[in-house]
Amino acid sequence: MCPPGPTTTGGAGNRSPTAESLNTKYFQQKASGLRSWPMKPLHPARWTAVVALIAGLSVASPAHADRAGTRHSDTFLRGLDLDRATVLDLQRAMDRGRFDSVALTRFYLDRIRVVDPLLHSVIQTNPAALKEAERSDRRRRHGGRGALEGIPVLLKDNIDTVGPLRTTAGSLALLGARPAREAFLVERLRAAGAVILGKANLSEWANFRSAPSSSGWSAVGGQTNNPYVLDRNPCGSSSGSAVAAAATLAAVTIGTETDGSIVCPAGASGVVGIKPTLGLVSRSGVIPISAQQDTAGPITRSVTDAAAVLAAIQGVDPRDPATVPGGDRDYLAALEPDALAGKRIGVWRSVAGDDRDVLATLDAAVATLRSRGATVVENVELEGLDEVGEAEFTALLTEFKHDLNAYLAATPGRHPGDLAGLIAFNERHASTELRYFGQELFEQAQATTGDLDDPAYRAARDKATSLARQAIDSVVSAHRLDAVLAPTNSGAWLTDLVNGDDFSTFVSSSTPPAVSGYPAITVPAGHAGKVLPLGVTFLGTRFSESTLIGLGYAFEQATRARKPPAYLRTLP
Repeated sequence: MCPPGPTTTGGAGNRSPTAESLNTKYFQQKASGLRSWPMKPLHPARWTAVVALIAGLSVASPAHADRAGTRHSDTFLRGLDLDRATVLDLQRAMDRGRFDSVALTRFYLDRIRVVDPLLHSVIQTNPAALKEAERSDRRRRHGGRGALEGIPVLLKDNIDTVGPLRTTAGSLALLGARPAREAFLVERLRAAGAVILGKANLSEWANFRSAPSSSGWSAVGGQTNNPYVLDRNPCGSSSGSAVAAAATLAAVTIGTETDGSIVCPAGASGVVGIKPTLGLVSRSGVIPISAQQDTAGPITRSVTDAAAVLAAIQGVDPRDPATVPGGDRDYLAALEPDALAGKRIGVWRSVAGDDRDVLATLDAAVATLRSRGATVVENVELEGLDEVGEAEFTALLTEFKHDLNAYLAATPGRHPGDLAGLIAFNERHASTELRYFGQELFEQAQATTGDLDDPAYRAARDKATSLARQAIDSVVSAHRLDAVLAPTNSGAWLTDLVNGDDFSTFVSSSTPPAVSGYPAITVPAGHAGKVLPLGVTFLGTRFSESTLIGLGYAFEQATRARKPPAYLRTLP
């Protein structure tokens, strides 16, 4: 969840803003379509030492210098550049014996050990990862191969796993939690042959604990850093998933989103993110904010990988009544380089405000659409959004209390049993949990009834969802569109662990698809100041993933806008 709240000084000893003031600020900033966040500088000596290690991590490959002075060769395994290779390339390489899953998994584990001290993107690696890879290699030798056979995957640390791999939501309060069963999407990954590599850092409690906060910070994992410029923020809440994908610390990663938490960090780290239609991917075993908006989705370096992962994790789950039958959708079939030809795409330009880098990137994207045969409808507007933000926030507070209490009550282990217990835990451990920021959103959620039959809650939820759906449905219908194009993000802001995230200038288009439950895909599109990644989002109506994936793939192939991270300590 992109952090809902104003920028005020936070911390354990500070008074929380009132619910009314937070609500008003959140509404104003959401209605304007603007969002922002800030990053923790690394000590120069540490930065120099780790970059030197990055430069030395190479496996039988030629040297290629990138713009930061680090070596591109650190992403090569047996001559294959893992930064550019898709999961299909990895499968072919393993099928032909170029390397096996054990070698691939060991490569990522070694790379995490060397590179992640710069980034803080991985909370925990899986002690059983190499054994899982060994089992995958045995299956391959005996003719068994799933769609993601032997592919190492990092999971956001709010997705349940069993065994030695903890699930904490970034909170010390859940270190003793022991989920009885893995999330359904993890079961789907395992059924496809994937290797669970570990857990990615995140904004604690998916950015729904405090306002203000610093996106990408958690008490368990610390502050995640943007891999392009390390003192810049990675956005949130799937911060570690996006950063790890960008830095080639895993083949693919999984994030979750309530509003912006997949697409924003994907945009900020120059990678691809898909926020699926609500009901396509199960949420059982995912620590919740809201059953009305939560979903999980892939964050990857390519549209091909995102399509492959989404195809694997989709499916009907009896534990999640929102999931709907529809057969396994083959999203790889949507990967057509000429998918833009003949399509009608509306451009939601006003959301960019006056950000020159974003507008220039959007102009270039529009030119690409036209050059590839799409009909562009300029300056479409998603109407009625002014009232969505306030209603969404009101509804989320009630849903968070209800849904989180249910999750905690059902999860074995030593941990607080409800939201009130979490608030008390944080107060007892203020020196760590509340070191930088408070728990204003926890307190506001606790003050609600938590009753999903409450008339005031129902009115807020119905209003938010209906307005968001109408905004997308009406513009698509009125202009006969296949999709809407919008900017994903503006250039990453400086991280600020004193004042928290600054909402005043950041561009975001995440709310309409998030609140409506409709899909969106973000694809790298350009850079702010030639360094900080910018993305564009294709959004559409319910279950239009195949169309959006096709458009995103054709755009990606036409632009090749993604560049590997630079690992700069700061901008000049």
